[in-house]
Amino acid sequence: MKRVAVLISGRGSNLGALIAAQDAGYKIILVISNVEGAGGLEKARAAGIATEVISHAGKSREAFDAELDAGLRAAGAELVVLAGFMRILSDGFVRGWEGRLINIHPSLLPAYRGTKVHERVIAAGERESGASVHFVVPELDAGPVIAQTKVPVHSDDTPESLAARILAVEHKLYPDALKLLASGKVRLEEGQTVRL
Repeated sequence: MKRVAVLISGRGSNLGALIAAQDAGYKIILVISNVEGAGGLEKARAAGIATEVISHAGKSREAFDAELDAGLRAAGAELVVLAGFMRILSDGFVRGWEGRLINIHPSLLPAYRGTKVHERVIAAGERESGASVHFVVPELDAGPVIAQTKVPVHSDDTPESLAARILAVEHKLYPDALKLLASGKVRLEEGQTVRL
């Protein structure tokens, strides 16, 4: 069983799905937020999971990431999952957790990296979008994809309605992808996702 830490900044919507899907493959042992009072912290506490707040305020990115790294290693985390964690991590942190650090992004990567994804998808007239779970690499949203799910884009969609439809599929996709990684069925090898 892999020991998992989840990093959050907000309400913990995907965190809730990851907690509910825990099984013999992975166990969430720690939830860290960079925001005091983030809603996800309460979800973790209600599930009996240790929580920690590490504020980024007034710290360099490297100093914040060093604190984060120390907290993760002290807890014995083996895998780190970003779930609505609204910080860009330093290259050093990402390299230190290479192959053990994953994120979910609300697009069909490599398309629509970055922010304001749903607005851009709708503006471009796309007929489908979705969500991708990927390994985190130093370049933002550029890591090799582990799993994706597609959803249709409707002609009357707003960014909010599309976001809600994608979030619903994220709640199955993210735990499934984490189980693949935790079980050793996927790994990062020479910059590529390898399925075993």
